[in-house]
Amino acid sequence: MASKLMSPWAVRAWSLAAGLAAGLAHPPFGVLPGLLGYAMLMGMVDVATPRRLRSAFFRGWLGGLGYFGIGVFWIVEPFLVYPELHAWMAPFGLILMAGGLALFWGLAALLYRRFRPGPGSRLGLLRVLVFAGALSVLEWVRGHIFTGFPWNLPGETWLAGSAPSQFASLVGVYGLTWITIAVAAAPVLLLDPVDRRFRALAVALAAGALASVYAFGMGRLSHAAQTAATAPLVRIVQANIDQKEKWKPENLGLIFDTYVGLSERPGAARPDIVIWPEGALPAVIDEVLAPGSPFGPRLVAAFAEGQTLLMGANRFEPGPGGEANYFNTLISLRREAEGIRVTGVYDKHRLVPFGEYLPAGELMGRLGIRALVHMPEDFTAGPPPRPLAPWGVPAFQALICYEALFPGFTRAGAVATGIRPAWLLNVSNDAWFGKTSGPLQHLNLASYRAIEEGLPMVRSTPTGVSAVIDGYGRIQPKARLGLGELGVIDARLPPALQPTIYSRFGDLPFLALTLVSALAVLGHLVRRP
Repeated sequence: MASKLMSPWAVRAWSLAAGLAAGLAHPPFGVLPGLLGYAMLMGMVDVATPRRLRSAFFRGWLGGLGYFGIGVFWIVEPFLVYPELHAWMAPFGLILMAGGLALFWGLAALLYRRFRPGPGSRLGLLRVLVFAGALSVLEWVRGHIFTGFPWNLPGETWLAGSAPSQFASLVGVYGLTWITIAVAAAPVLLLDPVDRRFRALAVALAAGALASVYAFGMGRLSHAAQTAATAPLVRIVQANIDQKEKWKPENLGLIFDTYVGLSERPGAARPDIVIWPEGALPAVIDEVLAPGSPFGPRLVAAFAEGQTLLMGANRFEPGPGGEANYFNTLISLRREAEGIRVTGVYDKHRLVPFGEYLPAGELMGRLGIRALVHMPEDFTAGPPPRPLAPWGVPAFQALICYEALFPGFTRAGAVATGIRPAWLLNVSNDAWFGKTSGPLQHLNLASYRAIEEGLPMVRSTPTGVSAVIDGYGRIQPKARLGLGELGVIDARLPPALQPTIYSRFGDLPFLALTLVSALAVLGHLVRRP
């Protein structure tokens, strides 16, 4: 009926609007009624003719275009930092990013339309499970294929630290994605041409599922652990260095003095750990710490014996063939009686395509495209994640920049080493994204890693948002520096919670939910003539 009442262009417009609505539901916008965009998109795909699956694909792609257009429009900002070099790439970057990511939604819509139970029967009410399964599985693929880019997964629509976000501690963010899509798409069943009681029952079950998610979260938050007065005191330094000024050689001394001055700032107590963000200094750390460098003695004078500086830095290491290898690194420096000693190094494992290295670098170079990295060569990926335990510092997992987007990253390091870290450290350079929604989105997404693992997170950025986050994903009182603020955060490290279901079993709960979707498909195929 709907297909007869709506023109093809109206269906396409509604498909695009559905994705826009779902994208606006994410923080920092937080328009939660936009979640009904999933119901709208499912309805638009339902009216695609069975023999023209490409119509279903196109409608799903349009929904994804709206969703990712809202979610990643900040991608133009890095190209405008040095407009004379990169501005011409900005529109292509947005079009390719949003349009490329939307392909996953197009494929999900095609799979759904191909295998869903048809409307008009009681079995057809199960198609919401098929829709949730198709879209969440393709979102999982988006987070893993090639290097993966799990930005703004539907399960991360809920503000981190809120009651529904706590369900990620059970099923992970991919499991919460399945639940979110299923619940949000269920209202479209009210338009199904079957017995009214069955339609009402299906929607009531979805509402009950949502109520259960809220109830679990409220119960989890009611048992929040208190931070011990003896916990390590952490200082986050946010120097508010604009990205346009950072890489000018003449600014190195000023930038170094700014970080050191904030590190030395008197406080109520002396910090045990001082943290500088990703790539804090516009120089490789080898030069900063080299004998004869003026910066080494300044570091010795700035820190008291026993203090540790955890610094995001760029590191150089010659390869076996004499080639130059550059690493995006977190380095641990401890002040001891004889001076500064390196006590730990973590090299970033997951690099940002086109930001830190060029896929098909030789071809891209011929086209005049290069990575936004400021090193003479692309960065080199470090080994798989592992916790660091520098002398005098509780074991932690470093998450450099967008490594904080990946569910299971910390779990992988814990399984490989047998060591569960006591906290997470996310150093990031969100100055690339200016004062767009990007840094605020990144904060919300990173906070989900704390919820999944039940571990506190310390987040350090040069221009905001820096924060101390507990194991429930909540920013601690007076422990946040917003966009464009200069200053420090002094806060005690929140306690680690008991291991979560997700930290024990990973994506197995998500697999169980996808099996529910598969059973709905199987039941339809068995009963179909």
